[in-house]
Order: sequence, then structure tokens, then C-alpha cells
Amino acid sequence: MSTPISPDHLALQCLYYWESAAPSRVALTQPMGHGEVKNYTWGQVADEVRRMATFLKSQGWPEGSKVAILSKNCAWWLMSDLAIWMAGYVSVPLYPTLAPGTITQILEHSEAKALFIGKLDGWEGMKPGVPAGLPCYSYALSPDDVRSAYQSWDEIVVDNTPLVGQPVRGADELATLIYTSGTTGAPKGVMHTFGNFAWALMAGLGRITMGQNDRMLSYLPLAHVVERVLVEHGWLRTGMHIFFADSLETFVADIQRARPTIFFSVPRLWVKFQQGILSKQPQAKLDKLLRIPILSSIVKKKVKTALGLDQCRIAAGGAAPMPPQLLAWYRKLGLPVCEGYGMTENLAVSHITVPGKDQTGTVGPAYDGVQVRIDKKSGEIQMKSPAVMKGYYKEPELTAEAFTQDGWLRTGDKGEHNAEKCLKITGRVKDLFKTSKGKYVAPAPIEDKIVMNGAVEACAVVGANMGQPIGLGMLSPGGIERAASDPEGLKAELAEHLKSINETLDPHEQMDCIVLFKQPWTVDNGLITPTFKVKRNDVDKAFGKQYETWAESRQKVILAD
Repeated sequence: MSTPISPDHLALQCLYYWESAAPSRVALTQPMGHGEVKNYTWGQVADEVRRMATFLKSQGWPEGSKVAILSKNCAWWLMSDLAIWMAGYVSVPLYPTLAPGTITQILEHSEAKALFIGKLDGWEGMKPGVPAGLPCYSYALSPDDVRSAYQSWDEIVVDNTPLVGQPVRGADELATLIYTSGTTGAPKGVMHTFGNFAWALMAGLGRITMGQNDRMLSYLPLAHVVERVLVEHGWLRTGMHIFFADSLETFVADIQRARPTIFFSVPRLWVKFQQGILSKQPQAKLDKLLRIPILSSIVKKKVKTALGLDQCRIAAGGAAPMPPQLLAWYRKLGLPVCEGYGMTENLAVSHITVPGKDQTGTVGPAYDGVQVRIDKKSGEIQMKSPAVMKGYYKEPELTAEAFTQDGWLRTGDKGEHNAEKCLKITGRVKDLFKTSKGKYVAPAPIEDKIVMNGAVEACAVVGANMGQPIGLGMLSPGGIERAASDPEGLKAELAEHLKSINETLDPHEQMDCIVLFKQPWTVDNGLITPTFKVKRNDVDKAFGKQYETWAESRQKVILAD
């Protein structure tokens, strides 16, 4: 039986608590550019949220109407979400990197009544996706033409009085539609209630302790489920201090300012941090220094300080598998990374490794209150919890497909439990492919090995109906530089990397070659999702016709434009 949710733990009630209990404490720190920051106390947050809620309510939309947010992470993103809820509506976040067609599709499918347009890097490309006539509102850091065309947050806040009282949204009420980033097909609107979020936080806090003295840096898209649960709802539940990142260029300064005590990142960025350290301190030298007792602690502290993580007490990764060698590298530095597992449909609260325990190779045991089973026939991980979605918005058939006949959520992942009840992900049910020899290949574990070379940033192993698999990858910035200055040296190194990987694989899994692209795989060209997951179907569409040619070339490493 799951623990009942206290009404005090629902999102708006949490805001009212901090508004009353700690009105003068800083809740949010927002960079304003040029090194300047603006701090918001809990009292200021609540005041601006109440004023915006008055304005939204005055629009006269029916209760439960959808209001969308298209912005990079910022203080106004969180305040918009709270104002939408306080006014009786449902929020629809959009990734700040979407193609215009996807923006149109989500805004029309959700029947959004209005749109907050905030801080964006590629607004010109996104602009055509906003339907003509849709009411829009801007933030202080919105693109210039957005601020000149639409009423601003600051103007609205000045012109409206704070909504009085403590409007309550019940646990069963719909809070948000989180559109999946879509590795296959069109994004689906996942329906989550206020109770889903409250239970997710309660379960999360049972495994990962967080409190009002903690600090987090918010920089992964708030439209993504992990940032939404961990940062937004973690902030509301615990009263911690949230800092925002300004830009990629200022990221180092932003993280040094926040010095987060809790830090979450996706595997691709953990790899980038590692590559950044190794570009200044080669692995051989680092290993030598770490072996000297008197220097080891000094070196570890220096590396963590350079990353801005010297105060970090809980580091975590998720959204894609973390390569075991990467986890071992951070553990050696005294920065063990907890690996989490979940999905949009269960608010990312399924499994996570236990802080302080080395459970490498697994995603740890299930959170308390999460039920898990492995389907005997397909090997699929299936689960139940009070954080599971109510379904896909306006998609009853897809909702039915997402659950088994007896009501368990299908994750689409294959897995197995070890003796300690820790879950090991062994691949995707649908990602398995069969070679022409009739043997099945699970690509994910092989991909984990490929990305451990610093020249590779993202990759996919393919080979359905071929004699042997091949690896496709995108070169990292450092890899691109080496491809220009010393292509033969890079190819020789990667050929050795390929050989060492193949030696660990069964004969039918061994790759004929690795093809590495100098052209980045991006959200814009449709090869990755906003959370850096590779879109396998689109990779196949883009390069499939060349697979056999590459395999038959007899080259072990191919550098492609």
C-alpha cells in the first residue's frame, strides 16, 4: 500500500507555506546578462505569481484550459507555471529547441489558449510555429521582437493586483501535459496530476535527501520530466535555492556561482565534463597524481572545484544509460554519481542507485512504493506507482497500448534483477535488431563502450539484416579538431578502440566498422531529442542506404562529412 498524500505537499500549498514561513529568504537567482543577477525571495515569487494569476483568470477561459510555456529555464518559467495553476489552468511546457512544425502540433493538439515566450536562442526558426492570433506574453529576457510585439510579464505584474486567498488544486486535478520528446513518432501529451507530483517527491525524498539549505543549478530543459520533478517540485517541496544558467558560454561561471549541493546531468554532459578535465590533465598524469596519498585529496578537490562541484553531496545522472567506465572515473575522483531510471510516463520515479553504495551496472532498487515486474515472455520491465500518468491527452488508443491488460505500465525497456534486487537495463524491447545470420543484437551496451573515447559524442549501433553491426557516431568538438589536423592518427586510435570493444563482444555483435560524422547531430536536423537521445529511426532514414557500402569498404574507421 502506498502512503497517502498530504494536501500540504501539493504544489500550490507548498508555495503558500514558503510565502508565509520564509518570505524574505532568497528562492531563485536569475542571471540578467553581463555577470548581473536578480534574486527573488519567496515573498516576491508569491507576489508576482498572484498578480499573474489575477491576469490569467481575468481572460475568462474555462477552468482546466491549457496555457503553454516556450522558454529556456529562468525564474519566470517557474512563476508562469505556478500562476497557470493558481488561475485554475493546466500548463503545457515546450522544449526551447523545437522545430516550428512540432511547436504548431503541440499548441494545436493541446488547444493552448495562450503562450509565454521567454528566453530562446533560435527564436527566428521557431517563430513560424506559433499560430497567428494566439495570445502571447513575454519575459524580461525574451528576444527583442517578442518583447516589442507582446505584453510583458513586468507590465502585467504592475497592472494587476495579487490574487487573494489560497486557491487550492486537488490531488486528482490535471496539473500539466508533458509532451514526450519523441524518439519515435509524434510527441504525446502525458497527463500528470498534482497528486502524481506530490507522491513522486515523497518517494524521491525517501532515497535522496534534500532540504531548504540545498542549492541546485537549473539548466537542463524544464520541459523535461527530470528537471520538472527534481528542480521545480523539489524546490517547492523543500524550499531549496535554485540558480539558473545564463548560456553555454557562461555555464562555468553559472555553476561556480551556484556551487550546487545536488547536481543532475545527462550522460552526454557528464562525458563532456570528463573530456574538459582530461584536456587540461591527461589521464595518465591524473592517475599518477591520484596514486600519491598526499596529493590525491588535493587533486580531487581541485578537479571538483574546477567543475563547480566541490560542494556537491549528491550527483546523479539519467535520461540515458551511464557507461560503467564513466561512473568508475567519477567515483575515483570522489564524486560518485547515482544513476536514475524512469520515464515521462512515471515522472522519472522508478529506480535509482543508493547514495554511498557502488551499484554500478544497475539503476539500483525501485523507490519505495514502486512495484516492478519483468515480463517472462519479452523481458520487458513493467511497473506501477501512484506517479504513473493518467494517460496520453486525447489518445485513448495509445493510452491503452501503454498499459498491460492488468494495468501495468509498459516501459519498452528490457531488464533483469540481480540478487540485491537492483535492476539492470539490458536494452529496448524494440531496439533489438536481427542480423542476416539470424542473431539478435542489443545496441545500448555496445554504444556505452563506443562513447568512452573522447573523440565520440553520440552514437548508434545499427545493422538489421546485415552480416555484422556497424557503429555510427558524431565527433566531439575535440574529435572534429583532430579530424582536421591529424585524421590518420585519429583513425588509428579509433581503430584500436574498435578492436578493444570487439574483443569484449560475442562474434555476432562485433562491428565491421565505425563511421564518424563531422556534422553535428542536433535537434534541428532531427537526429537527437532535446535530451540528447539518438533517434534511431531517423538515423536509419538519414544514412541507411550507405550502411552496406560502409560495411563492405574494409575500412575499420570512416570519417564522413
